[in-house]
Amino acid sequence: MEHETKSFFAADKRLLFLLLCLATLLLLFIKISFVENETAAFEFLQDRPEGSILRIISTLKYISVPFVYLWKFTVIAFVVWVGCFMFGYRVTYSQCWGIVLASEYIFLVPEVLKILWFMTIQTDPTYNDIGSFYPLSLMHFVDYYSIDKRWAYPLRALNLFEVIYWYILVEGIHHAVRKDRKYVWIIVACSYILIFFIWLIFYVIVYK
Repeated sequence: MEHETKSFFAADKRLLFLLLCLATLLLLFIKISFVENETAAFEFLQDRPEGSILRIISTLKYISVPFVYLWKFTVIAFVVWVGCFMFGYRVTYSQCWGIVLASEYIFLVPEVLKILWFMTIQTDPTYNDIGSFYPLSLMHFVDYYSIDKRWAYPLRALNLFEVIYWYILVEGIHHAVRKDRKYVWIIVACSYILIFFIWLIFYVIVYK
């Protein structure tokens, strides 16, 4: 197991990034083609001007995938790198970027589960059903249609896979610095996790 972890974090960043983008694009294609485009709302709008707008939005989703990832990894890697620096751990920004990239793979799992859910269990969803659903998140404990919409994103963001993401970040930094994991957890908690919750609070405050 330790050898597999080492190999994963030491893998070529360009290859990992390419594979992540391809996997994301494939899942996005399946979700749009076999879930979103099969909703009654899309079927109603597909021959109307609004249908063309939806198709343009879908195209933009495909194009934006690598750019969104690049921006996300750049920001999060910087936050983690600053956290390591503040605690005196010698790790390069490039290493942090690779760790963040490798950790992102966990978020492919909920996308797969979401597709399977709407293709096999809830086979006639609305657009709101698709947008509000996130596997193993706090959203499952509330009624999406009755809550203030400012809480929708935070409730989706607080999910089991986010916690696993924290764990993978810890494992990646531990692999890079070879320090006690409890200190690495403190680094991740005081850098990424802290910023993550600040962002959620900020979102709730500014949401209109």
